[in-house]
Amino acid sequence: MEKIIFLVDMQSFYASIEKSADPKLQHQPVVVAGDPERRSGIILAACPIAKQYGVETAEALWQSQEKCPDLVVVRPRMKLYIDLSYQITQILERFTDQVEVFSVDEQFMDLTGTERLFGDRYSVAKQIQHEIQEELGVYARVGMGPNKVLAKIACDAFAKKNKDGIFHLTHDNMKETMWKLPVGKMFGVGSRMNHHFQRMGIQTIGDLANYPLHHLKKRWGINGEVLSNIANGIDYSPVTTKTHNSQKAVGHHMTLPRDYEALEDVKIVLLELCEEVAKRARAKNYRGHTLSLGIRGANFDVPTGFHRQIKLTSPTNYGMDLFHAALKLLHKHWDGLPVRSVGVTLSQLQSADVYQLNLFNPSVEKDQLSKAMDDIRMKFGQTAIVRASSLKDAGQVFDRAQKIGGHYK
Repeated sequence: MEKIIFLVDMQSFYASIEKSADPKLQHQPVVVAGDPERRSGIILAACPIAKQYGVETAEALWQSQEKCPDLVVVRPRMKLYIDLSYQITQILERFTDQVEVFSVDEQFMDLTGTERLFGDRYSVAKQIQHEIQEELGVYARVGMGPNKVLAKIACDAFAKKNKDGIFHLTHDNMKETMWKLPVGKMFGVGSRMNHHFQRMGIQTIGDLANYPLHHLKKRWGINGEVLSNIANGIDYSPVTTKTHNSQKAVGHHMTLPRDYEALEDVKIVLLELCEEVAKRARAKNYRGHTLSLGIRGANFDVPTGFHRQIKLTSPTNYGMDLFHAALKLLHKHWDGLPVRSVGVTLSQLQSADVYQLNLFNPSVEKDQLSKAMDDIRMKFGQTAIVRASSLKDAGQVFDRAQKIGGHYK
């Protein structure tokens, strides 16, 4: 039996929610964007009207305003978007218990074997669109296919352009449809990979599908085979509800509200980030073996900064352990030029339940202290207990506590 896989994608999700919440915005060019005064003025979502002016997601707000002087800018409300995304999941679960959250506005569904309950594919897709529109005021597009890859490409390349917002991509019709697309439009192909393909004479997805597999594997290893499989519509990965149950790393990145030039200021933010990463690791019951530090300079014309990692003496999820390791990297690799953003990542994760005791490292005391701090923050809020250094002007912990995903709640 051929599987029935859907990818349900929300059109201009953030902007659609804002328009649904305020009827006055219905016929206006609306974008959801960060705060330009804090250097986060990036377009997160643009409604179809704004896109008609050439406004694009991820471009700078000032660029969009040049294209459309009448642009209506709405500040993001991330908690609302996340709550509504969960409501969409609940709507989809009326049709199947196999719903995989792919992103905040995209979700896979496995509807195999449900035809006698809800009807044919197209009828189910229309019903899903109707229920989401009626209950949340958001328009959904649906890509359908026998696997996740074809459902994703069906949605991105065809359903978004169809009048009814639905497209069924199969192994029978992909040669006449998908294979004719530029290879850069294929899921899994970024700008750098597209550049490599162009130099190899691979212009379309069909060219990639018919390119000798051994050449792709020789150049890119297993990734070359994965890309060839995608081009041929091959994907064995199941729709699963456990996508986010495990992860390879825990990290946090922050774009600073101003350029940090003093070492002491950078250290304050670095400590805050290490505490946050450690807290997230503890929440997921992980310890990590490797810490990575990324620093990006303030000059875009002449990029500066670094990204380095260090092996920890023992796996840990204690904030000060991470900070001391990050500080070594900072002292060794920072060129002293102004800093625009900082990122910290803990990787090579293992379960926090099992670890080697160390006579010279009081891990039990660290665990008890960390748990006490986590309990206080859980009960009284994230800023109930902070490092004294965060009270200085360079500290960002109080501002960050008001945000989700880097944007205000």
